[in-house]
Amino acid sequence: MKAITRFYRTLLVAVVIATLGGCAAVNTAIAKRKLDIQTKISTAVFVDPVKRAKRTVYVDIRSGVMEFDRNALSRAVKDAFVGNTNGYTITDDPDEAQYLMNIFVITLERASPTAAEVALNQGYRGDVGAGAAAGMIVGADKGHSGTSMVAGGLLGAIGTTAANAFIQDTTFMLVADVQVKEKAAPGVIVRKDSKISAKVSDAGTSTQTVSEATNKKEYRTRIVTTANQANLDLVDAQEQMFKKTAYAMASFF
Repeated sequence: MKAITRFYRTLLVAVVIATLGGCAAVNTAIAKRKLDIQTKISTAVFVDPVKRAKRTVYVDIRSGVMEFDRNALSRAVKDAFVGNTNGYTITDDPDEAQYLMNIFVITLERASPTAAEVALNQGYRGDVGAGAAAGMIVGADKGHSGTSMVAGGLLGAIGTTAANAFIQDTTFMLVADVQVKEKAAPGVIVRKDSKISAKVSDAGTSTQTVSEATNKKEYRTRIVTTANQANLDLVDAQEQMFKKTAYAMASFF
């Protein structure tokens, strides 16, 4: 009878450890089990409508990120324009294109997970403390000795740390700066004034003002796409990230 009672007490302790010690890890695994991809645009771009024959866009994609697959994003942009309901298409001739869209991918990397915000909203709980508390129960079940209680606390804390290390709230972020140039109507001259400042020494800076006349109007915006999931790998998220980013780019036209 004592053996059966001890068995159930041990089972109860195991359940408590799993509940308390792995609480954060289990919550992350459940809440972040599905891939969540979000795309936001800093400023909307509105180009002037033109005749269908002129609805052509030349796309130039560049990046300084080694892991970035430029060909993959290029394919995603082309696919997005195929479904463009306004009839805009991509051309390989920049001279004939009515619009030039220059894309520079600044960042494609792992970002800070949202687990910190979740933990802040929950208030003080102390995951390691919860695991240690569960371990105290293990120690108490072994004769109520202080040494066994401390050992149990360490065991619970280690279990919590291992669980949280195994299941992580992972976020990847893609940041792309987009510049759209549009040919102005015949007879329209666009004046562009640029001011360039550079530090020449510790004593001061140098400022250059450049003015030029051009036939192109210019728009600039930034697109930020994030992918979030528990234990997410970039290879599993990249295709959908590129697809949503490309859709946002095609939506300017």
